[in-house]
Amino acid sequence: MTKRSYACIGLQNPKSPENVGSVMRAAGCYGVNSVFYTGTRYDTAKPFYTDTQKIYEELPLIGVDDLKTIIPVGCVPVAVDLIEGAKPLPSYKHPARAFYIFGPEDGTLKKDITDFCSETIYVPTEGCMNLAAAVNVILYDRLAKGDNFSHHQDELRVKPSAAKKKEEECREAE
Repeated sequence: MTKRSYACIGLQNPKSPENVGSVMRAAGCYGVNSVFYTGTRYDTAKPFYTDTQKIYEELPLIGVDDLKTIIPVGCVPVAVDLIEGAKPLPSYKHPARAFYIFGPEDGTLKKDITDFCSETIYVPTEGCMNLAAAVNVILYDRLAKGDNFSHHQDELRVKPSAAKKKEEECREAE
């Protein structure tokens, strides 16, 4: 079966290895193809304390100078930031091939990043989310709205008997 979607993550100058580790774990859970980051703060402390699945062994985590120069072919760059003019996530329709770009935990995306992105989206909350939490919410939303945008959707279609078996077990337990 051909995979129709493709998702990558870009992190602008992430602050801590813990958040990068959590981003990597989310990326592995939701079938992201690669993660890129800029800046030097992360390079000073690389242990993946929160990546208990060791996704970094299978999923590329690549340091780059400029996220604009590495947009995967065919991907739509989408900025994720809580800024004026951003589209709310609940009504957003994800592109089949997306390059989601997130700002640092202690700041916002620079204007040159949001200017080259096709769209800017945000998660409607009362305040700013932690970087890893924002990545999880965006990727889950992509999966939930997907229409085949995630390989997890294909896995769910292949295994209907497992769901049926679980349903029967629940009925028997009642």
